[in-house]
Amino acid sequence: MSFSVYSHDAWGTAHVGEFATLEQAREVFTALCSDRWFLADGTVKGLSIVDNSSSGEGRTVEQFSFGSS
Repeated sequence: MSFSVYSHDAWGTAHVGEFATLEQAREVFTALCSDRWFLADGTVKGLSIVDNSSSGEGRTVEQFSFGSS
């Protein structure tokens, strides 16, 4: 099994990283949700964790949207 973390902005989606477990992906996801740069940047719209396993077939496991300031 593997899980990917993605960031989303006005230009599209960027692959942040791939992780062997959901727990590892959630650690990075949680850190980015509270990252000062992401919060202050204004162009990053959100983050997501995607299940890359054959049974998950790209299913979004978790999402976060940054509020506009």
